[in-house]
Amino acid sequence: MTPSRGRQETQEERADRQWAELLQELRVAQTGVQILFGFLLAVVFQSRFEDLGDTDRTIYVVTVMLGSATAAALVGPVSYHRILTGRRMKPETVIWASRMTVLGLVLLFCTMCSALLLILRVALHSQLALWLVGAMALWFLACWFVFPVWALARGRSVRREEAGGGGEEEPPARGRDDKP
Repeated sequence: MTPSRGRQETQEERADRQWAELLQELRVAQTGVQILFGFLLAVVFQSRFEDLGDTDRTIYVVTVMLGSATAAALVGPVSYHRILTGRRMKPETVIWASRMTVLGLVLLFCTMCSALLLILRVALHSQLALWLVGAMALWFLACWFVFPVWALARGRSVRREEAGGGGEEEPPARGRDDKP
């Protein structure tokens, strides 16, 4: 049996499919970012905000800035697509939108860790907050980056074995079935 060589689709069909998949992913990420950012914007208007020390206020400001950058990166692909629609640049749009989405996920990681640090510092008033944030940061990294990279490496290994092993096979061309 011959190993599958991926979908038989044109570059435009591939770009359309990848764009639809990316939009679904963005919907999930954008919803979380909007909720988190809304929470962050409301915090400064709470009466307890005045009780925060300088360090916690700094963490708050950093968190709001990270949240803003995250929202920009995760909404950016929509703007990118809208501006380039009809200019026969869909494959390039998908590549850049995908890169912006990955950047948005990295920024979301930073925003989540920063927000968690602020909340846990206020709630616990101890060094335990740093340890808990560190543990959660590792969990985010594992779920969002380590596990997918591990699956990618494992999938390549399995494909090489199915193709005859030994690692002589060239890796598949980028974009055939995978996202950019």
